[in-house]
Amino acid sequence: MDLLLWRHAEAEDGEDDLKRRLTERGEKQARRMALWLHEHMPRETRIVVSPAIRTQQTAEALKLPFETQRKIGPDACVSELIAACGWPDASGSVLIVGHQPSLGRLASLLLAGQEADWSIKKGAVWWLSNRLRRGDTQTVLRAMLPVELLD
Repeated sequence: MDLLLWRHAEAEDGEDDLKRRLTERGEKQARRMALWLHEHMPRETRIVVSPAIRTQQTAEALKLPFETQRKIGPDACVSELIAACGWPDASGSVLIVGHQPSLGRLASLLLAGQEADWSIKKGAVWWLSNRLRRGDTQTVLRAMLPVELLD
């Protein structure tokens, strides 16, 4: 299974967290990363998105169908992200468009074996793969790409 974690791009400040929109810079970040994802992610990727406006706008830059899951919103815990993507047993690949700190905590759990407050930059993608080697399940970091490297 491949799991891609995409943190929403830069968003405006605001009182209502779910209604915060991308800034102009954030829209540009989302478009740049969407172009990279179109070139590199597996074709049959299931896309799961938080209901927050900023994640919806980030995902819309892909111009691909996606599903919105309320449980992976800004206050999601790692177990909710795991349930949403089906890690590690789902077939194919899943792209989650979500938030900090849950995306960073999920990455740390899968790569280091315990939850820690790892930071995923706004607009960045982390690509993890699950594989079986000599009877052991392993998580491999295939890519970690901040949007700034796409300039």
